[in-house]
Amino acid sequence: MDWEQLEINPRIITAVKRASIKSAREILSLSGPDLQRFTRLSRSDVFHLQAAVAAAHRSHPPVTALQLFRGEFPRLESGRRLSLACPVLDVILRGGLPLSGITELAGQGGVGKSQVALQLCLSVQYPEQYGGLNSGAVYICTEDPFPIRRLQQLIGQQGCLRPEVPQDFFHSLRFSDNIYVEHAADLGALMACVTQRVPILLARGLVRLLVVDSVAALFRSEFLADEAVERSRHLLAFSATLQHLSEQYNTPVFCINQVTDALEGSAVAQGSLGLENPKVLPALGLAWANQVMVRLMMVHLQGTVAMGDQTSTPRRLEVVFAPHLARASCADIRSSQPQGTRTNQPFLWKPVTHA
Repeated sequence: MDWEQLEINPRIITAVKRASIKSAREILSLSGPDLQRFTRLSRSDVFHLQAAVAAAHRSHPPVTALQLFRGEFPRLESGRRLSLACPVLDVILRGGLPLSGITELAGQGGVGKSQVALQLCLSVQYPEQYGGLNSGAVYICTEDPFPIRRLQQLIGQQGCLRPEVPQDFFHSLRFSDNIYVEHAADLGALMACVTQRVPILLARGLVRLLVVDSVAALFRSEFLADEAVERSRHLLAFSATLQHLSEQYNTPVFCINQVTDALEGSAVAQGSLGLENPKVLPALGLAWANQVMVRLMMVHLQGTVAMGDQTSTPRRLEVVFAPHLARASCADIRSSQPQGTRTNQPFLWKPVTHA
């Protein structure tokens, strides 16, 4: 680093050079007492040194809460959300997905996770007045082929699902042209996608949503049981990349996750992760859970619900944790196929009352 560019006393710069500190990373990673010991500077001098280095490497100026309240920094868009195009889900999520951070949806196979992701890929293309971001989406598949048939069925149903939108809008927009599909067969391909190709689409404004379906598939298949540390290292590098993309481009990241059976009597099975009925738990453990800002979960419920001459296998979507959301859930009570069978019909959500 060129220390001469810092707006601080030359005496402080001389002390830093004498201590053989060569990078800003060292300054910002060391504690104040350590810097005092290495440089023999006073506490006040070390404070000015850290402040100058931080200011020189800060990508954006600091923003106060008052400035956010006045709307002086629309880039942050703190109050905006990406709608899920469902009034019940939008109420539970206070408007939809946050534009910054990782939102995870975990659940068993066939419960309908991919259908929610597809609906988001359509919702993001709507104008802002209809809860969208007026842009496209990137859909990264890591296990199953892209569900093109379900997408086409949802596109055909948009006129019925979104009655508040003028009908001529559906004729003017080709939804499928704005969804960029990537297939990642291994971790190398996945990292190349999120570090090279996805940033190009985001920088050009072609997309404002990133979907990963699923985040657990490759991390579960490429590492053995005794390689937990190595897996965590790659997982944290991947999540850091997602966080960076989300923050830099103000783009929601939606990750679908698999589940694993909960061991009866264990701490997590007793509800330490916030689940109402922890028979299954989101995969990848705490290493991944700590990277997620919003965790949602879809589960099959026991029994059936009579709907005329048909029966329904109900399922529930619940908020497991989020910094801005209360515990809430809703149930899908539409007619459905047997548990574990994929279906193309839209969900019919009803709120669930919590004690």
